[in-house]
Amino acid sequence: MLTLLCGGHMVVAEETRRISFSFDDAPMDAGPLLDGRARTNMLIAALDATGIRGAAFFVLTQSLVQNPDGAERLRAYADAGHVLANHTHTHPWLRATEPPEYLADIDRAAEMLAVFDNVQPYFRYPYLDEGNTRQKRLAVIDGLQTRGLSNGYVTIDTYDWYMQALVAEAVEAGHQIDMRKLGQIYVEILVETIEFYDALALQTLGRHPDHVLLLHENDLAAMFVDDLAEALTRDGWEIIPVAEAYTDTIADMQPDTQFNGQGRVAAIAHSNGAHPRQLVSPTEEEDILRARFVASGLLPRQ
Repeated sequence: MLTLLCGGHMVVAEETRRISFSFDDAPMDAGPLLDGRARTNMLIAALDATGIRGAAFFVLTQSLVQNPDGAERLRAYADAGHVLANHTHTHPWLRATEPPEYLADIDRAAEMLAVFDNVQPYFRYPYLDEGNTRQKRLAVIDGLQTRGLSNGYVTIDTYDWYMQALVAEAVEAGHQIDMRKLGQIYVEILVETIEFYDALALQTLGRHPDHVLLLHENDLAAMFVDDLAEALTRDGWEIIPVAEAYTDTIADMQPDTQFNGQGRVAAIAHSNGAHPRQLVSPTEEEDILRARFVASGLLPRQ
C-alpha cells in the first residue's frame, strides 16, 4: 500500500499485486479430457490470448522417454516465449533419497534438457520436498550452487493436481461433467488459494512479494488458465514472467526449516514461529475439495 500527497490531502493507493505462472511435470501423459498434444496447443493458445509471457515449465525428463511427442511439445512452449527448467528425471522424494543420488538425478535431467532452447537455471524440488533432515537440505543446496542452479521456489502452492484427479474419477464413473461449472470451480478454488498465501505473505513480510504460482501441465490448466488469468486481472493482479518474479528479494531468503511443502512464504512464516496448521490453505484439504466437487455436481453423490 502506497501513501501519496495529492492536493494537500493524503491518498492511500493500493499496491499492485504481481504474480507469475509456472507449470510442473511437463510434458505430462494424456489426461482424462485431453491428449498431450491437444493440451499443449490449448495451453499455449490460452497463455497467448491472455498476454502471459515467460511462464515456466518445470520438466520431468523421464516423460520425454514415455511420450514420443514430448520433445516437440517442449519446443512448442519455448518457441511461444516460455521457459523450461529442471524438475529432475524421475521425480524422487528427497526425504527418501540420499543427496548424491538425488543430485545425479538432477544431472541426468540437465543433460536431457541441454538440447532445448530457452532453458533457465532453475530447479524445482519434486513435491516441494527439501528433505527430512537439515543435513540433506543443506547438502542439496550446496550441490545446486555448484551446478549454477537456483531454487525454482513457489510462493503459492495449489492442489490443482487433486482437482484433476477428481475429474478423472468422474470420467471413470461415467459421470456427466458440466464444463462451465468445472471452470468456475477451478478458478474459484485457485483464486481463494492465491488470496490465502498473499494474505500470509502480507502478514509475514509486511508486503506483497512477486508471487510464483504452482500449477501442473494438466488438462484443467489448458482448459481454464485463461479464465484464471482474467479473474486475477479483474482483481487487480498484474501477471509477470517467472524470471521477473525470481528477482524479488524473497529469492534470497532461505528459511532454516524443513517445512517447505507449501512454498517459500509458508516456510518463512514457519521459521518465524507460525504453527503449520496456520500455513496450509483450506483449499489444499482433499476432503474439502471433494465436498465442493460433489456439491457442484461435478462428482456423483455417494
